[in-house]
Amino acid sequence: MLKDKLLPFIERYDELTSLLSNPQIADDIKKMTSLSKEQSSLEKIKDKAQEYLATLKSIEDNKLLLDDEELGDLVKEDLKELELRKLNIEEDIKVLLLPTDPNDDRNIFLEIRAGTGGDEAAIFSADLFKAYLRYAENRGWKVEVVSLSESILNGYKEVIVLIKGQGAFSRLKYEGGVHRVQRVPLTESQGRVHTSAVTVAVMPEVDDVEIEISANDLKIDVMRSSGNGGQSVNTTDSAVRITHLPTGLVVVNQDGKSQHKNKDAAMKVLKAKLYDLELQERNAKESEARKMQVGSGDRSARIRTYNYPQNRITDHRVGLTLYRLDAIMEGGLFDEIIEPIISHSQAELMKEANL
Repeated sequence: MLKDKLLPFIERYDELTSLLSNPQIADDIKKMTSLSKEQSSLEKIKDKAQEYLATLKSIEDNKLLLDDEELGDLVKEDLKELELRKLNIEEDIKVLLLPTDPNDDRNIFLEIRAGTGGDEAAIFSADLFKAYLRYAENRGWKVEVVSLSESILNGYKEVIVLIKGQGAFSRLKYEGGVHRVQRVPLTESQGRVHTSAVTVAVMPEVDDVEIEISANDLKIDVMRSSGNGGQSVNTTDSAVRITHLPTGLVVVNQDGKSQHKNKDAAMKVLKAKLYDLELQERNAKESEARKMQVGSGDRSARIRTYNYPQNRITDHRVGLTLYRLDAIMEGGLFDEIIEPIISHSQAELMKEANL
């Protein structure tokens, strides 16, 4: 019974409350932090469990009054509402009982890179970046530009940003892959529709202690910055390129005037990329059922098409098509796409868990 599955969560939450009030625990900062995080992670399921048990109790109490001549009809109406509430709570609990992604609460590095399509791909990279900025703003997240490589007509060959905020990874982890755009480019004089593509990567930010990198595995080059960037560009060797020799990963940062800051920023991105490689290798080893779930597929796979002439946006993983491309891009309304993907992923997990 679902009731039996929920009781241990309430008991553990109460146990943690008792432990956290213990003066000996309060003196151990590391232990205190660990227990506090565990309690925080249990709070939602504990609250829903208590609400569910209270609803079950109300249903039992009302059933005892069904034969009452005066209250019978009122009780029947109350029971209808309580049974509906019970079903809704059960659906919420099923989601809360699903295995959680340990990265869901992390900040992320979002990388957008122009692919096939030349200048038009770079222009769409900038358009997609601006749409994500609006989405981040809508959710109250903070965005820091880490690296930016500009192209003609205000396009971006590549842009990497750090997005800080509650649930950043959980919401955007499904955005990784190839985004295809179909429209008449600004550079097209004949009015023909072209197809271009950009690649998006979403990488959790990691702590320094989580990814250890040997200095012997790194090749670090300094050089003068290039492109737009103010008076210091091309006058000081502030740009930094770090090559991770074992994997061949290369990260370049030239946005800051300080070589030291550029190196720190490049190292953070490199660690995120290495952690992301670990995640991909882990996903590749999992079962076929898990591989088919949204968010764990091939980064080179086409996930979405943006068709401007038809004002259509299509996510190919869940077969979702909306004719609101302009509103979604201009308003950063990606939840209209993200919510169905999350629901699909949760449904697949429920099947696996037999919930």
